Amino acid sequence: MRCLTVCPSVNALRPGGSLVVLSIVACCATGALGQEAVSASVEPSLSAVTVREQALESETGQTGLYTRRKSRSATGLDLGLKDTPQTVSVVSRSQMDDFGLSSVNDALSVTSGVRVERVETDRTYYTARGFDVTNFQVDGVGLPMMYGNVYGSLDTVLYDRIDAVYGANGLSTGTGYPSATINFVRKRTLRDFAAQAGVKVGSWSRVRLEGDISTPLNADHSVRARVVAAQEQGDSYLQRYRPQRTVFYGIIEADLEDGTQLALGHSRQENQAKGVMWGSLPLLYADNTRTDYDVSTSSAANWSYWDNTVNNTFAEIGREFGGGWTGKATYTHTERASRGALYYLSGQPDRSTGLGLSSFSSLYSANSREDTLNLAAEGGYTLAGRRHDLSLGLAAGVAKHRDASYYTTVAASAPSVPLDAWDGSTTVPVFDAAPGGTADFTLTTYMAYVATRLHLGDRLHLVGGLRHSDYYQQGNSYGQGRDASYGRATPYAGLTYDLTPDLTFYGSYAEIFNPQYQVDVNLRTLKPVEGDNVEIGLKKELQGGKGNASFALFRSAQRNLAEEAGYIGTTTYYRGIDAISQGVHVDVTGQLSPRLQANLGYTALSIDDPLGKAVRTYIPRQMLRLSTTYRVPMLEQLKVGGNLTWQDDTYVIYNGTEIRQRAYALLNLMARYDISKKISATINLNNVTDQKYLNTLYWGSWGQGYYGAPRNVSVALNWTY
Repeated sequence: MRCLTVCPSVNALRPGGSLVVLSIVACCATGALGQEAVSASVEPSLSAVTVREQALESETGQTGLYTRRKSRSATGLDLGLKDTPQTVSVVSRSQMDDFGLSSVNDALSVTSGVRVERVETDRTYYTARGFDVTNFQVDGVGLPMMYGNVYGSLDTVLYDRIDAVYGANGLSTGTGYPSATINFVRKRTLRDFAAQAGVKVGSWSRVRLEGDISTPLNADHSVRARVVAAQEQGDSYLQRYRPQRTVFYGIIEADLEDGTQLALGHSRQENQAKGVMWGSLPLLYADNTRTDYDVSTSSAANWSYWDNTVNNTFAEIGREFGGGWTGKATYTHTERASRGALYYLSGQPDRSTGLGLSSFSSLYSANSREDTLNLAAEGGYTLAGRRHDLSLGLAAGVAKHRDASYYTTVAASAPSVPLDAWDGSTTVPVFDAAPGGTADFTLTTYMAYVATRLHLGDRLHLVGGLRHSDYYQQGNSYGQGRDASYGRATPYAGLTYDLTPDLTFYGSYAEIFNPQYQVDVNLRTLKPVEGDNVEIGLKKELQGGKGNASFALFRSAQRNLAEEAGYIGTTTYYRGIDAISQGVHVDVTGQLSPRLQANLGYTALSIDDPLGKAVRTYIPRQMLRLSTTYRVPMLEQLKVGGNLTWQDDTYVIYNGTEIRQRAYALLNLMARYDISKKISATINLNNVTDQKYLNTLYWGSWGQGYYGAPRNVSVALNWTY
């Protein structure tokens, strides 16, 4: 959720902050607030104490399932996945543990429709249904990203699951953008004592340690604490690249006798990386023929580094008011710091000598601070003889960001040998004492929303809502003014009809409104993207709610979407284009039989301008994801599984030459053996066929990209109490 931005052809790092958009919810004018909705597996007749206990034990890490019956990620309402009129996929804690998905990039790579665009070693973008993913949530509250990229490698040890809601989701995230909304759901305290510890070793001397303890702090277990920590370090398949990350997360929760719940938590992640790539490898020689480096080739200098630290503190107070109503107030404070000495190579080398690249260096420093306040209320009301659901909210957030780039007085030299023979040795630059470029700006947002689910009949339900957002930005970034203000209300509507108790037809509509930071040829910020998103489909619960399946047809139309158009000096400028994305999305997650867990996703789409010309061709038009695990009969201690990822061709045009990544598939295998009730061992073999492929062509129009990891293996030993 960190969002600096760097255009590798620009002589500046242009950062931005992410703003946590938290909903503040007002009470219904006539109703009292009341008891919070609970897990799908809890019957309403259970006592309040039992309900709270069951909710505490409902994490996917406890159930072992690859799905979740309910999610608030789409509308803020506690709806079943079958009753949510959009495609929702889940990456559960169990799936992350089975396949060793310790980073967010790895976890999102197995979702049914999100593509991870690894443009550099420590910068990543995400796309879905043809467009950038810019809406993020933590525990169901939104974090719209100003620049849409993430720095470093975020760890998954904090999270019980990751939900992806596809299509425009302007109701719960503040801006409707027709890609996806990613909701990271934190681990919470458990009612009874539980502990886990693990060690994992793998290729390139990678070592990971992690621990997780949840414990009650008093006799009746009404006050509980949980502490989670992890550290991972080692080398990489890339020459000179040595990443390390350390994560800590702690939370205390208390249930008071008057129906009040309190929570206080803090997390800290430190990413330290040496030998980082700023930009990546040239994809064309000077004669416009393709380069073909070894997968380990890196453009990093041996003195380069990029360190990123994120501290997040949050406090929650929730209250059960009776009459089926609850309220919650959440305050979040986030501080981010980034420091790096970076080395960038550009140009097209000579085919015979491998020489001819140009170099550029920057010393970079950035700090940002985000403060957000969220109040939320949810409950029900009676209308026309039926009980309906209602959620209301208000939100406020302020993000302040400052950074500076220090350029060189003594520049680092370009490699004097071909890249694949280079050891990273180059002149150590001397950086100027005064910054060559700076950014200093503030983003303020205010939001209000209302959402309801009307039960029009026993089978027919209408989900509708409206969100109003005010967006103010003041300041400058590397000589470009960032003053802007927008106010807009975006409606949302969805209809579901239960064909059978476990099969539902649905349709939804949402308006698109998304402010942009890119500038046009006159260096003026582009106007916001506008448009609409429509989706229809079928959803089915499997195995009594332990699995979910959906089939969707979608269409999104956008106007004034930023697309790179050229350069003014070293500054990239953009033009607004119109784009239409339409296609089909299939998602199956969860238990398919008592022994079989699966996560299947397939997306086929087209992305064209109004004249029918293909745009954003670096996006694969077809993509398949499949993860399965199977508990072996007659040998109950053994679980085996595999993960398959396939995508078809992608291409870009650079200097009039086509750069194409052919269709490819990646196969990963796993096996877990329970040595005892408390100890298990897991082996993961990734990229079994040793496929050579480019991570992405997202920056291919700048003539750059680098290769994904070759075959590698890891072995983990885990203890659970």
